Amino acid sequence: MQFLASGFFPFSRMILPAIVAALGVLPGVLPAADAPPPAEALARRFADVHRFATLFTAQDVRNHLSSAEGRDKAVDWCRKTAVTHVFIETFRDGYQAERDTLAAARDQFRALGFQVSGCVTPTRVGKSSTGWRNTISCYTDIPTQQKVRAIFAYAASLFDQIMIDDFWFTDCACPECDAARQARQVRIGDRSGPVAGDAWEDYRCELMARLSRECVLIPARQANPRVSLIIKYPQWYDRFHERGYEVTQQTLDFDRIWVGTETRDYRDSRWGGTVPYEAYFIMRWLGGIGGPKCGGGWYDWLGTTEHTYIEQARQTVLAGAHESLLFCYGGLQRDTGPANILALRTCLEELLETAREVRARTPVGIAAFKPANSHPENESRVFDFVGMLGIPLVPCHEFPTDAPAAFFSLHALKDPAFVSRLKVFLAAGKPVLVTDGLAARLAGDMPARSPQVQILPVQGDPKQLLDLAESDLDPIRQTLLAPWKCRFRAPPWVGLYLFSDGSWVVENFRDEPVQARLNGSAVPVPARGWVRRWTP
Repeated sequence: MQFLASGFFPFSRMILPAIVAALGVLPGVLPAADAPPPAEALARRFADVHRFATLFTAQDVRNHLSSAEGRDKAVDWCRKTAVTHVFIETFRDGYQAERDTLAAARDQFRALGFQVSGCVTPTRVGKSSTGWRNTISCYTDIPTQQKVRAIFAYAASLFDQIMIDDFWFTDCACPECDAARQARQVRIGDRSGPVAGDAWEDYRCELMARLSRECVLIPARQANPRVSLIIKYPQWYDRFHERGYEVTQQTLDFDRIWVGTETRDYRDSRWGGTVPYEAYFIMRWLGGIGGPKCGGGWYDWLGTTEHTYIEQARQTVLAGAHESLLFCYGGLQRDTGPANILALRTCLEELLETAREVRARTPVGIAAFKPANSHPENESRVFDFVGMLGIPLVPCHEFPTDAPAAFFSLHALKDPAFVSRLKVFLAAGKPVLVTDGLAARLAGDMPARSPQVQILPVQGDPKQLLDLAESDLDPIRQTLLAPWKCRFRAPPWVGLYLFSDGSWVVENFRDEPVQARLNGSAVPVPARGWVRRWTP
């Protein structure tokens, strides 16, 4: 049995150079015997378990990779950060990087043993959307579609793998889009029929699924028959369908998928509002949809501290990602980026060891049913907040018939057979957690009073769940965890992760230490830290 506890604490400036030296590979200098292994050695040791990657945006290519000196500096940074996979972007914000610069950077990284892929960020392409102006495009516009084809053909002529950053959507409602919306027949999967007058999401999903094939996959493969295409989904999973992300169809069409796990700092004035658990939930949820196609998670430095940056890394690893992409090289050289990367370098070994343990195990817990393209109504991202209450979730996109316990929100109503399936689930005596909003909609279809059913008081505002008292959570957790003979006590802002072999992880997202209790035993967890117990 391994029992490991760790937190993250700021380091004084006096010892930062020593840490950097220990983690880098400096000519003629051997690390001390008790120092962490060099980052490169760690990367090689865990290459089959988890790898770190970074992205050079098209602007980074121009600003950092256009000279031999800049490329050498980038290589050195990657080596010190255990980065072994680089994505070199050809297009972003209307700018296409020069072919000679892209080729020189690609060839140097390849020669040094790095895995090298391309990337496209489709922002400021052709006609602007009426929604997110000057960033997102109107993809009903034919000249814009033609420009997209050229952008991806260019990228494929340089790289054998291309990722699309998470701007492959549209929120345009111009007259051209509106006319097309009302005139077209929708055919997505097994759905067909005329588009309803207000069904913008149906039109956008059909449009973007079709253009994914016609403007991305086909022209890229014509330019390079060896190329594989990755669609990276953003972290705002509850709104995918509203802007044209059709995760079921597009996941089928693309070679691979990646996941945005950038949760940032919940309290940040500009970027805040997303709790850390969201990275775990979306990675697991999309992993269930994509299966072996699901590759890695992608997080950034924006709106983060060293604590929240490391929490992004932990959640991505706990969710079973095969890779972590650190967005982006240029951004990580400024603002909070250098401090974040220094913090990451000090945590590399424990992150990679955790990835190895997670990959060897099956997560268990309360099935969290979120059908694809389901509407949150006033329970947006409720799963993220439930996960912050010490309720271990197992996200799923299909009704969890065989699960020992389940959590249902208003999202479940997307399933036309939900009510009948729920009745069978309840008849089997399984514990269930439902939101108060769903309970109100199902009046008469659930037992009025039953210890088997716990009602979660969302009250139309999932964020206020974080204010629940520990005493409010105890009966909920006691009911839901009964199938695993598990008991857990902790305040909100503490996450619990269970595995089928009895292993577990407790992570504390609070600014002060907590004394959790698991199965009657005390589990002291450092502030902004985690405790991991692996059963051999």
